[in-house]
Amino acid sequence: MIKIVLSRKLGELRITQTELSSATNIRRATIGEWFNDMKDTIDLDYLDRICESLDCPVCDILEYEPNKRPKTRKAQPKKRRGK
Repeated sequence: MIKIVLSRKLGELRITQTELSSATNIRRATIGEWFNDMKDTIDLDYLDRICESLDCPVCDILEYEPNKRPKTRKAQPKKRRGK
């Protein structure tokens, strides 16, 4: 699963949600949803603005944690036939 760890990054930088909202022009309520990891979808424009404003890579905001119960099977490359 993908987790939003914006709260960790803001804590490290000692930046408030209100300050980030003002800097990025993203509604305070939306920043709050990201802060509390309550979003199911990610707006890439917002992610870009947040990373630009905080001067950080995406991996400082989003984190992958394996699902307890897999949702997919492992992808396998197709076998090629010899000529």
